[in-house]
Amino acid sequence: MDYTPVKGTHDIFGAEAKQHNYVSFVLKSTAELYGYKGLETPVLEHTEVFSRGTGESSDVVRKEMYTFLDKGNRSVTMRPEFTAGIVRSIVSNKYYATEDLPIKVFYHGPAFRYERPQLGRYRQFHQFGVEEIGLDSARADAEIIIMAVHMMQNLGFNKVNLKINSIGDDETRTNYRAALVEYFSKHIDNMCPDCKERLQLNPLRILDCKVPADQEIAKGAPKLKDYLSENSEKRFYDTLSIINDFGVEYEIDDGLVRGLDYYSEVVFEIHAISDEGKDYGALGGGGHYGGLVKALGGPDLPGVGFAMGMERVVNVMNDNHLLDEITDGVDFYVMPVGEDMLDEAFNLTMMVRSFGFSAETPLANGKMGSMFKKAVKRKAKFAIIVGGNELERGVVNVKNLATQEQIEVPLHNIDRTLENLINPQENECCCGGDCNCENEEHDEGCCGGHCCCHHEE
Repeated sequence: MDYTPVKGTHDIFGAEAKQHNYVSFVLKSTAELYGYKGLETPVLEHTEVFSRGTGESSDVVRKEMYTFLDKGNRSVTMRPEFTAGIVRSIVSNKYYATEDLPIKVFYHGPAFRYERPQLGRYRQFHQFGVEEIGLDSARADAEIIIMAVHMMQNLGFNKVNLKINSIGDDETRTNYRAALVEYFSKHIDNMCPDCKERLQLNPLRILDCKVPADQEIAKGAPKLKDYLSENSEKRFYDTLSIINDFGVEYEIDDGLVRGLDYYSEVVFEIHAISDEGKDYGALGGGGHYGGLVKALGGPDLPGVGFAMGMERVVNVMNDNHLLDEITDGVDFYVMPVGEDMLDEAFNLTMMVRSFGFSAETPLANGKMGSMFKKAVKRKAKFAIIVGGNELERGVVNVKNLATQEQIEVPLHNIDRTLENLINPQENECCCGGDCNCENEEHDEGCCGGHCCCHHEE
C-alpha cells in the first residue's frame, strides 16, 4: 500500500496554509469592495456541465478531466474549472430571476486537472475567481479587468503587466477560423498531433500550442485583429478607453486567445513582474463570454470573469518576499514557573486568547530553558512568564523574544499592554500610560515619568 500523496497533489500545512489563507482573504476582501458575493459549488458535477460549458475542443475537456461513472452509472466529473459550475448553479437555482442583474459572485476552492505536474502547477490545485453575469457592457468587462489589477496591487505586486486582446463576436470568429484553416492546412503535416486535432475541432486552439516549432509556424498566421467585426472593434476600444481612464496600463497581445471555448470578445491575462524586471508569466486571466448560460439551460445572458491559481500566486509572492511576515507563529507563549503555576498559566492563556491574540502554553511541567526553546520553535513574538511571587504582586513578566527585552506588566490592564506590544502606537507606553501611583495623568509629577512596567519610554 502506497501512503504517499497521489502524484500531482500536495499537503498544505503550517506557514504555507497561513499564506494561502492570507492571499484568499485579500482577494475576497477586494471582491467584496466591488459588491461581489461568495458562491460555493460542489466539487462533483454531471460531466455535461463541463463538456457543454467548457467546450469539447478545449484541452481541459479532451485530455485533462477526471471523469468516472458513479454507482448509479451516471457520468460525473471533478471540476476542472469553476465557471461552468458557477453558471450551472445560477441556472439551476434560477438566480437570474430572483437576483438583481448583473449577478456578481466570487469563488475559491480546489479544482482537478490531469496534466503534467510542475512547479506551482498541480493536478489538484486551488482557484480564486469572480464572475459577473447578466450585463452586456464594455463597462462590465472593464470593471473586471480593473478589479483583477487592483487585487494584484493589494497582494503587494508593484508591477503587473496586463495583456489584452479581443477574439471578437461570432461573425469575427467564423471568418477568422476560415482564415486559420486555410493557413495551417499548408503546415499541418509538420505540426504536433494536438494541432492536427485542433485544426478540425477549433483552429484558434493552435495559437495556444506550447511546442516551439509550432509556435514559430503560428507567428505567420493571420492576425485576429484584421477580422474583427465593426461591433467587436468598437467594444474592444471602448473597454480600453475605460481602463485607460483609470490609469491601468496594458499591452495588446494579438496572440492571446485563452484556452476555453466559451470566451468571446475581450480576453486578458495578468502577468507579475518582479522589482528586478523578471516576468513570472500569467498569474490569472479571463474575459467575456456569451452563450454559456443558454448552453446550460438558462436564458441568453452574457458574462465576464477571471480566475487565478492560488499555488502559483503564493509561489511567486514568496519569490518576491511578499509573504515574509505571514508565518504560522503565535503572539504569546505563556510559561509557568513551576508545576504549581500550570493552572494560572492556563487560565492566563485563555484570557489572552479572549483578547484576540494567539497564544500557547505547555500543558505539563517543564524546565524554563525547554519552554523558551519551544516558544522560539513556535515562532512566538513574546513570552509571558507566570511566577508565584509576581502573581502575589499582581504582575507578570513579558519578554520580547526578538530583542530579549523584558518588562513587568500589571494584570489589571494587561489587555491594553498586550495590544500595545503587538500593535505599538507612536509615543505611547507599552502599558497604556498607567503608572505605579495610578494617577490618571502619567507625567513627571506622579512618578518621575516612569510607568508601572518600568519601561524607559
